[in-house]
Amino acid sequence: MDIQVKAAPIDPAAIKGQGAQLMFINGKRVPALSGKTLDVFDPSTGRLIGTAPDGDAADIGRAVEAAQRAFESEIWRGLHGAERAKILWRAAELIDQNARELAELEALNSGMLLPMAQAMIGGAADVCRYYAGLATQIFGRTYDMSTPQAKYHAFTLRDPVGVCGMIVPWNVPFIAAVAKLAPALAAGCSCVVKPAEETPFTAVLAAELFQEAGVPDGVVNVVTGYGHTAGAALAAHDKVSKIAFTGSTEVGKLIVQAAAGNLKKVTLELGGKSPVVVFDDADIARTVQGASMGIFVNAGQVCVAGSRLYVQRKAFDKVVSGIADVARNMTLGGSFDPAAQVGPLISARQLERVTGLIDSGLDQGAELVVGGKRHGSQGYFVEPTILANPQPGARIVREEIFGPVLTAMPFDDINDIARIANDTSYGLASAVWTNDINKAHLLARKLQAGIVWINCEFVSDPGMPFGGYKQSGWGKEMGPEGIEAYLQTKSVFAALT
Repeated sequence: MDIQVKAAPIDPAAIKGQGAQLMFINGKRVPALSGKTLDVFDPSTGRLIGTAPDGDAADIGRAVEAAQRAFESEIWRGLHGAERAKILWRAAELIDQNARELAELEALNSGMLLPMAQAMIGGAADVCRYYAGLATQIFGRTYDMSTPQAKYHAFTLRDPVGVCGMIVPWNVPFIAAVAKLAPALAAGCSCVVKPAEETPFTAVLAAELFQEAGVPDGVVNVVTGYGHTAGAALAAHDKVSKIAFTGSTEVGKLIVQAAAGNLKKVTLELGGKSPVVVFDDADIARTVQGASMGIFVNAGQVCVAGSRLYVQRKAFDKVVSGIADVARNMTLGGSFDPAAQVGPLISARQLERVTGLIDSGLDQGAELVVGGKRHGSQGYFVEPTILANPQPGARIVREEIFGPVLTAMPFDDINDIARIANDTSYGLASAVWTNDINKAHLLARKLQAGIVWINCEFVSDPGMPFGGYKQSGWGKEMGPEGIEAYLQTKSVFAALT
């Protein structure tokens, strides 16, 4: 059957009308130099909703030049931190004032359900406020030199790294862009953002809101286009001092190679294959709801999704059957359907990938508990799916799926579960469900992941660092670590006579 898709509150025709002017360079909307455009689709229906400029290396070049001129002029980095803080706070207010339009456009473009889009827009405003506070906390240190007879005044200064390239994903495009822009702007950097080709719209609006808040022209620029053209050119550009990338581990490795030309600094927030460990003393009802949300929210298109479920054998059947009941009763629907609990995948390509991985899991011996196939023929929907007892080496267990697909496996010994949970190339997030505080904290210390949730999932805060271990990335976003990624330290020695 087809999904019943509610009409979008905004008119896609309005997007089509401005599509040829979507890039934002040096304070203005401009088309690609080539005149080429790319098509953008509504994941809930598969229908074309607009076009965006198909930017390439030439467009990246003019955006980087604008950012470099702004940086060298000190029109932004030369401001006192308190002035940058006021502007960032104003940007947060503007995001709040435009939250409805931003959330509706984000939902239409990305396929995320409107309530989640609203939460993401509100979260982006909070990120701006957090880094507004840190804009006045950038300072060096003074040192007493270790050589007793030395007569020097020794201290450090903190400088912005320069022009920063930012490549953001399609799953949470607005907050992903703001999470990079806010700390970079607080530090005094200039920026060039390359949004995902599937979701180009809200990044341009973000740039315009920062401009309206008082960020000078050229400090925030947005170039739309494909990853292998515009994204690759940004990563390789010699005048870009830093790249911040969120996306797949495969592409992250290409970013590292491209950045080697001028040894630019790199921050990578990459894939995940997050383990969820459930002990038999856990609150089953609470665990079932938490683990269900942890994999099915945003149709599983979340880098921290808890896609590997490990349940102590005594509780295995109860937990798996409980999550299966949740999955069977979830309503699939378009972004603007108030009854919908699971939305679409981003694209036909992602739909093909996710269903292909499900099929591979079944071919390799996994048991289908619930779901397992595409839902309807309109849009890109996949049923919430659980595969039980897959082989440990199966693709469905080893590879990031980025869809509403959970693998469920029993375990017996607490002494083995850390090894099993850590048996992955990823290390982004993890969750532990237990009523034994001792078990919880012991396992939290052993898990090789940048985030450990205890009796909860998907909790975050702008003040807490976000980033992974192993092949889930380099560096951290959010928290004080987030602004550190956009600063560099200078040591100064002044002779005293």
